Amino acid sequence: MRTLICGSIAYDNIMVFPDHFKNHILPDKIHVLNVAFLVPEMRREFGGCASNIAYNLKMLGGEPVMMATVGDDYAPYSARFEQLNLTQQHVKHVPETFTAQAFITTDLADNQITAFHPGAMNFSHLNSVKDTQGIRLGIIAPDGRDGMMQHAREFHEAGIPFVFDPGQGLPMYNGEELLGFIDKADYIAVNDYEGQLLQERTGLSLESLAQKAKALIVTLGAQGSIIYAGGNQFAIPSVKPKEIVDPTGCGDAYRAGLLYGIVKGLDWQTAGQLGSLMGALKIAHRGGQNHQFTRTEIDQYYFECFGARLF
Repeated sequence: MRTLICGSIAYDNIMVFPDHFKNHILPDKIHVLNVAFLVPEMRREFGGCASNIAYNLKMLGGEPVMMATVGDDYAPYSARFEQLNLTQQHVKHVPETFTAQAFITTDLADNQITAFHPGAMNFSHLNSVKDTQGIRLGIIAPDGRDGMMQHAREFHEAGIPFVFDPGQGLPMYNGEELLGFIDKADYIAVNDYEGQLLQERTGLSLESLAQKAKALIVTLGAQGSIIYAGGNQFAIPSVKPKEIVDPTGCGDAYRAGLLYGIVKGLDWQTAGQLGSLMGALKIAHRGGQNHQFTRTEIDQYYFECFGARLF
């Protein structure tokens, strides 16, 4: 079953400052802040919610179709997608723009200063769900504001079930707009912070929001996740990773497991556990797309954690 993944394709530029920011910022001068940090260590990772989710879903044996907008600097990413055999049919180039990218500087205390340039992502509305064929499930991940609203409307009009995954894009919308998404969506996925913000913006509790969808998924980091579905709550345990290296992209890995579970008709406990496992496999590697596992390896890890087979 082809799964349409609407969201961002981005570069993550990650720099390490070998000191503490606090040693170089004068508290009484923050109103005239003018600082520079020497960052001898830097790496560029392939990121973006759509591409991260697609990468993990492909690993599971799914059929992801990315829908995203990219800029003039897209060539390295395009070559990577060709190597991964990920279709670029609905990846649209927007001339005279940059592909979305984050510039992240981390100090020795793991404090971060991040600048995010949306670039071509602001033109996500140039893509249309109506231009796709054979899509049976979709997800709306963080993307351009207009594009997210348009794609939700198009999924709903086409009768294609989809997951509403607002992520870091949630603050762009007021309560009425968020309820508009939720009324159209079949599934809702948020982390614990986003879940709290969603409740504040809409004025509804998680239990009430869950009644508006087939399932509401709330991830809780190391505490696992909770899936509200059919009037029940499924407590999904976290999977202990082999090591904790980088949480970037863990939520996207979880969502790939969730999408796979929906497509395959898995029960919510199993789908959530698969999502939890995918997040744990990812966190042991830097970046959002540097972990590589076969279906056989994933199945074995799942068996070791939960005593059952997936495939």
